[in-house]
Amino acid sequence: MATIMMLIMIGLLLLGFPMMVPLITGAVVGFVMMFDGFGQMGTFIQQMMGGIRPASLIAVPMFILAADIMTRGQSADRLINMVMAFIGHVKGGLAISTATSCTLFGAVSGSTQATVVAVGSPLRPKMLKAGYSDPFTLALIINASDIAFLIPPSIGMIIYGVISETSIAELFIAGVGPGLMILVMFSIYCLIYAYKNDVPTEEKATWGQRALSVRDALWPLMFPVIIVGGIYGGIFSPTEAAAVCVLYAFLLEFVVFRSLKLNDIYKIAKSTGLITAVVFILVAVGNGFSWIISFAQIPQAILEAVGVNEAGPVGVLVAICVAFFIACMFVDPIVVILVLTPIFAPAIESTGLDPVLVGVLITLQVAIGSATPPFGCDIFTAIAIFKRPYLEVIRGTPPFIFMLIAAAGLIIAFPDIALFLRDVAFRD
Repeated sequence: MATIMMLIMIGLLLLGFPMMVPLITGAVVGFVMMFDGFGQMGTFIQQMMGGIRPASLIAVPMFILAADIMTRGQSADRLINMVMAFIGHVKGGLAISTATSCTLFGAVSGSTQATVVAVGSPLRPKMLKAGYSDPFTLALIINASDIAFLIPPSIGMIIYGVISETSIAELFIAGVGPGLMILVMFSIYCLIYAYKNDVPTEEKATWGQRALSVRDALWPLMFPVIIVGGIYGGIFSPTEAAAVCVLYAFLLEFVVFRSLKLNDIYKIAKSTGLITAVVFILVAVGNGFSWIISFAQIPQAILEAVGVNEAGPVGVLVAICVAFFIACMFVDPIVVILVLTPIFAPAIESTGLDPVLVGVLITLQVAIGSATPPFGCDIFTAIAIFKRPYLEVIRGTPPFIFMLIAAAGLIIAFPDIALFLRDVAFRD
């Protein structure tokens, strides 16, 4: 049954159908084979509806809406200007500023694709003018944007937390350490690249200009303060934090900055609604698919066939990283989380692995896969936004992929990179 389901899904994907079609078709075929017909299809529909019932999922459209408002407004530009004022003049400073801006905007929006648009659009022309090659620039933008998967708020972590019943607040704080570590790794590479290619430096900003840039960026910088401070200060839950972010983004862009007008609300709401609809359809179908494969005990059969159950904690973590990395090269990250998480759940439970550590590694693999050929979703976002050919976009990605894989290895070897802040924040 599992083989037939996978062949159907792969075939429909190759024919160009949207991801939700292969997923639901494979699940329905599996259901019919398992229950000998459509007579109990209501059970499958109930499982699908149950997938979008958890209240935690309300945070997803909220963060998408907040990111959409900020992307169309001035928040991204103000953050970029502040970073440039402080490090734009050092060797490789423009590239480091790009990576740092992606990290900061990721902490504001939680969306990799929004970060590609908001940070990449203004900084790519500057980097090209400064002497950086386009393949390096594009690779830096799409890979640095993926740090948004790790820095809270992370939509990927919300989906994983709902599926695995893991604390979203703990996942959020655990992603900070790995996200900052990857930023440092990218910054070192940018510095080496700038020296190797003798990239000229930018003009050094005066302290007056720096003070002005900090003043302008104070309001956007309050987003991570609100999210992190509010959640870990016990003021509100992650879901409530998302609602507060929407209100804050609206007041910031419409009232304080006056960068948007009331007639922009329709466009923003329409964009958010379309993205949310796709996400929730995938979550619903993914939950139904996960129920089918779990009911048929397919995960146990797969793990037993490849010997993961006997591999031990480190072996299970390596297997998880490999599986999620490869899957996200071909399939939408949300779908991968929905389908593969239940498959590895028995092995995670039997080896006693910390689900928060597993969640951070899964989120990192999703981030890597999203920027990895052949079908990483951020690659196609960059192609659409910057109007560059596919081969040019992916040419500069190997060094960044290597660094991200190295980061995953470091987290497996030293779990405290992810768990230290979690343990401090949630110490009894």
